[in-house]
Amino acid sequence: MSGRIPVTVVSGFLGSGKTTLLCDLLGQRRDLRLAVLINELGEVSIDGALARGSVLGSKASAGAEGDREQVEIVDFPQGLIAYAQDAKFAPTMAELARRPGRIDHVLIETSGVALPTAVMARLQEPELSAEFVLDAALTVVDVPLLLSGELEPGEGPGAAVAQAVGTLFDRQLEQADVVVLNKIDELDEQRLLEAEERIRKRAPGVRFVELAFDARLDARVALGLGLHQPGKALSNPALAPTAVSLADVEWQPLADHGRVDGHSHSGLSPHEHGLTTHTHFHEQDPGWLSFVLRSGQVQDVPRLREAIAQIASAEPLLRCKGFITDATGQPALLQAVRSRVVSGRALGDEALPQAARGGELVFIGYHLNRARVASILARATGVAWR
Repeated sequence: MSGRIPVTVVSGFLGSGKTTLLCDLLGQRRDLRLAVLINELGEVSIDGALARGSVLGSKASAGAEGDREQVEIVDFPQGLIAYAQDAKFAPTMAELARRPGRIDHVLIETSGVALPTAVMARLQEPELSAEFVLDAALTVVDVPLLLSGELEPGEGPGAAVAQAVGTLFDRQLEQADVVVLNKIDELDEQRLLEAEERIRKRAPGVRFVELAFDARLDARVALGLGLHQPGKALSNPALAPTAVSLADVEWQPLADHGRVDGHSHSGLSPHEHGLTTHTHFHEQDPGWLSFVLRSGQVQDVPRLREAIAQIASAEPLLRCKGFITDATGQPALLQAVRSRVVSGRALGDEALPQAARGGELVFIGYHLNRARVASILARATGVAWR
């Protein structure tokens, strides 16, 4: 591969399904050598473990010994990737560029409360712009949550949370080249059209809207689009052709870069605002909080699911995820978006964090109170959580 290494940024609000889509894309990688940077708001990398598990799973099914070497996953727990306080991002990218075996593509999953423009800005800095170029920015949307109105700014009780959520969601949409409608399998065509209308109304500058049935997105609408490279075709010759809406389209770089805060991704206009733009957004609203609660005991999964639903009803909990050990001694994965809680079989022991042998859950919310959450969890489960 010659030229600069393309970078795809995957963003989306908490619980939209970014990691699930990303894991599926890793299974479609063909012969591409990928680097995956995963940012989470918290000290534990749940999504990184899931991504590693997907690579291990595809390796086992394919019987290819080199698969793991084709995908390098780097965790960015705590903080916001590529923001001004992140001293890890630029050195990591520079080290990837120096590899003897050149990386074909970089995927960056931002945290659910981050703006993708921070990564976009850093890619234009002299130390990175010679080696990397933005390929496309994708924003993943939880469509049932969108249609429920829970992503809308609101008034009345809970207005502060609703306003924070709605504002952040709008900012993520505004930066997207491609919006991916996810969790849509039980929706009819009319509801899908309604979802797209809502997206277009809130973010008129969005260029493409794609559907992810069964949490799957064809790699040709995520990798090798070249939306910010002059004269580059969208289709990626390294991937098998599939009939999708973007695959056979020729597209030119975005003419109006104003919607990404003055950031040019193809050298067409000057960089104006810098990282303070993105940092300022969160400094003005420091209410997004994350913490981890751990238990050394096995878990009654139905009881735990009910406990998290109770917390979401009583506290401004927006996301919960983690690994637990169920009553049979087997690892399980638990994920919640507000009061909707699901659980299932977890990864193999090789990918399961040691600290999660009893229970390790990440809670994310807006002005979320750790002591109250721990109290409700312990009372409802009958198990100590710290």
